[in-house]
Amino acid sequence: MKALIAMSGGVDSSVAAYLMKEGGYDCIGCTMRLYDGDSEAESGGSSCCSLSDVENARSIAFKLGMPYYVFNFTEDFGKCVIDKFIGGYERGITPNPCIDCNRYMKFSGLYERAKILGCDVIVTGHYARIEKENDKYILKKAVDGSKDQSYVLYFLTQEQLAHTVFPLGEMNKTQTRETAGKNGFINASKPDSQDICFVPDGDYVSFMERYCGKVYEPGNYIDSEGNIIGRHRGYVHYTIGQRKGLGVAFGEPRFVSRIDPVNNTVTLVKNEELFENTVKVKEINWISGETPAGEFRCTAKVRYRHRDEPCTVYPDGDGAVIIFDSPVRAVTPGQAAVMYDGDRVIGGGVIVK
Repeated sequence: MKALIAMSGGVDSSVAAYLMKEGGYDCIGCTMRLYDGDSEAESGGSSCCSLSDVENARSIAFKLGMPYYVFNFTEDFGKCVIDKFIGGYERGITPNPCIDCNRYMKFSGLYERAKILGCDVIVTGHYARIEKENDKYILKKAVDGSKDQSYVLYFLTQEQLAHTVFPLGEMNKTQTRETAGKNGFINASKPDSQDICFVPDGDYVSFMERYCGKVYEPGNYIDSEGNIIGRHRGYVHYTIGQRKGLGVAFGEPRFVSRIDPVNNTVTLVKNEELFENTVKVKEINWISGETPAGEFRCTAKVRYRHRDEPCTVYPDGDGAVIIFDSPVRAVTPGQAAVMYDGDRVIGGGVIVK
């Protein structure tokens, strides 16, 4: 069996490569060149995709005796991830570029490259599990719940699952680092990547302004009745549920509840006004490949770091309506809602208002 290993330069993908070699696979290592902002990527933060990451990945591939390639996907990344990211914020939603990168780069572009190279599977360092039950592939949460990444993989199809391996799904992070250390990997103690790769300093608005050559104008804060209560820096600076960085004191905590790009307003409310039961979702991917025949019970989460909560799902065409048993906080358009049956991923989609 021949495997194409997606190597980011981090410890997770390096150990994934090691485990595949130990498992007897004929392995090829590769790194996707996604973004040309090396001067920014090297300036600080804990991002990925920098030149040093490429060198780390190359070092591990050499140590494991694997061929290694760097694939230039910068054009596709710009169209499918960066442009979509900027377009989302300009429409007043909060996109998740990591989901788009996984969907369009790793499990589309890289998947096609694996076919050209004659590889049977692609391999990543994600913490998730794939199992086969009867004639269907199942995506499951990782054994280590604190590292589980199934949320950002809800879009996987049956064909993709059939040709994907997640070697770290049964491990925890401590075991991963121990494995890297025992094998003398240069990145055994390397910090996890936490920032958006093309915004390593975390200032995504400055990046957007440089990238687009524009400035986002200030506007009004309003309350739930539409009364003007202050001035904001430009609506793209904010996301639903945000409290910090508002720049205005109200004597009590206020949170962003709505972003209106047409009128350049940001609505601020008290915390109790941020909760709601009903979540609408579009562009749903059902892991089984089949739309459920009717309503069903499950759990769902509306943010990567949120816990999944009990709910009832009503499929509706390419979307669904999710009714939570108890109100959930800060439901954010542009983020993903992912549904679970225990540790199985049922599917997921993009939250809309």
